[in-house]
Amino acid sequence: MKIVICGAGLVGTSIAEHLANENNDVTVIDQNEALVRKISESQDVRGVVGLASLPNILERAGIADADMLIAVTFADEVNMVACQIAHSLFDVPLKIARIRQQEYLSPIWADLFSRENMPIDNIISPEIEVARAINRRLSVPGALDVVPMADNRAVVVGVRCDEDCPIIGTPLKQLTELFPGLLMTILAIIRDGVGVVPSSHEMLNVGDEVYFVCGVDYLQRSMAAFGHEETEARRIVVAGAGNIGLKLAQEIETAHPGVSTRMIERDPERARVVAGALPKSVILNGDILDVDILEEADITTAETFIAVSNDDEVNFISCLLAKRYGVKRTIALINKMTYAPLIRSLGIDVAVNPRVITVSSILQHVRRGRVRNLHSVQEDFGEVLEVEVLETSSLAGKTVKESKLPPGVLLGVRLRGEEIVVVRGNTDFIAGDRLVLFATYEAVKKVEKLFAVRFDFF
Repeated sequence: MKIVICGAGLVGTSIAEHLANENNDVTVIDQNEALVRKISESQDVRGVVGLASLPNILERAGIADADMLIAVTFADEVNMVACQIAHSLFDVPLKIARIRQQEYLSPIWADLFSRENMPIDNIISPEIEVARAINRRLSVPGALDVVPMADNRAVVVGVRCDEDCPIIGTPLKQLTELFPGLLMTILAIIRDGVGVVPSSHEMLNVGDEVYFVCGVDYLQRSMAAFGHEETEARRIVVAGAGNIGLKLAQEIETAHPGVSTRMIERDPERARVVAGALPKSVILNGDILDVDILEEADITTAETFIAVSNDDEVNFISCLLAKRYGVKRTIALINKMTYAPLIRSLGIDVAVNPRVITVSSILQHVRRGRVRNLHSVQEDFGEVLEVEVLETSSLAGKTVKESKLPPGVLLGVRLRGEEIVVVRGNTDFIAGDRLVLFATYEAVKKVEKLFAVRFDFF
């Protein structure tokens, strides 16, 4: 597949790395010559220096015969114009754009991105995606990560194994005996920052971060199996009223009407604007790190503190202050991956990385046709995928034992009609089945081949 990526920032670089490692023909455009040189030297991609919204720059990047354009520059307008030119002048089949300015995404302007006006096939809004990701974590207390799958009939959850986890030291193959009838499968483990695809003999250690998939009706029992039986927070303090903070508070007001939300925002004008958009929340104007403001926000009674300012350091420190006041759970927005090793040692419960979430959203659209849903598990490890078995798939008509699964792939659950089952060695597959599985990045391309489709499928 030939792909042109506009923007060599963190998101553009991550996407280029993933796609190039899967033997796609990737070209990256950016005005910053140093960024273009860096990605060209470190990855098997071609670099073009220039403004991505100019037709001659796009042409130099090979847009004329490209299968896809991914526009993720820092300027929404450049992303939109690049997609328009890719459509109008070069007839590119698939165009994806990152749009951050929320005014463009207002429902009253829904026709703006129609094929007749500004033809963008898929729009990614990091602020909306991050707000939804945090809200899902609020719905499952104790979870590090929550991703709905299979039309909300299954869910992938990340949890941390604490000292009181009842299955520490237990071989995974014994979980079926310990929890009979529990529709749950462990897909991946992050241990000391390193990803592990578990075998049936694997045992969990204290501190492991585990990703499992289960039927939604089994979620509560699955969380209890890992020692997580926390109750949902009823009093929340949100630090930072930017686009992410505003979207998050709106999500909370809609999805959790009984929750009391207080928000702290340093800029007085922004605080006034947000106050007008959040009728059920209390907005306080002040410094997040000011003890008086935290006390005014009634931090001592809060059960969850969420820091989503634009400053990673402020998010870190404010979470530590919240812990000092007795807040049970803290969630911090972290952009710099260099801080990742500090999260556990500082006592922050959940870190949310906008780049990983945005890349997952974009890759989901890149893998269209074979993959219905996708979520990245640690940036350099792998992906949880929801795939459909088609008549042309090599799995159709076979059982797991008869299938030749590549190394680094672990099947989780199978959905057939209304039935959900945990995949075992004798589980069979027919056309129309949906599977939730984990694949390391080295195995993703092989997984796509397993679920290959005819050209007329598109």
